[in-house]
Amino acid sequence: MEDSTIVTGSPVGQRMDKIKKKEISYLVFGNNKVQLASKITIGRETDNNIVVDSKLASRYHCIIQQIQNQYFVKDEGSTNGTFVNGRRIPPDKYVKLNVGDTVTVGGSNLVMA
Repeated sequence: MEDSTIVTGSPVGQRMDKIKKKEISYLVFGNNKVQLASKITIGRETDNNIVVDSKLASRYHCIIQQIQNQYFVKDEGSTNGTFVNGRRIPPDKYVKLNVGDTVTVGGSNLVMA
């Protein structure tokens, strides 16, 4: 059943439809699309959800976690840091991600889409 609380045919509905933000649903890593889950671990160790094959990546580098309807990245105390759009994020702090943001781990880029 579709939610038709705001009818998109009305002037108000049309304006609301235009300002609706795109939600993050996956991330692009190399040539792969990775469906997002409530928590994704990223690092060099093979038991991570996303394994980054780079000496610049720590064994357990960072996590991407869903909190309510938004996604956040947190550096897990990595040696070389985690970057969002080229800026290093503080360790152990959650940073909100938006569609189009690039998370850099080691020499690898993961794009939120």
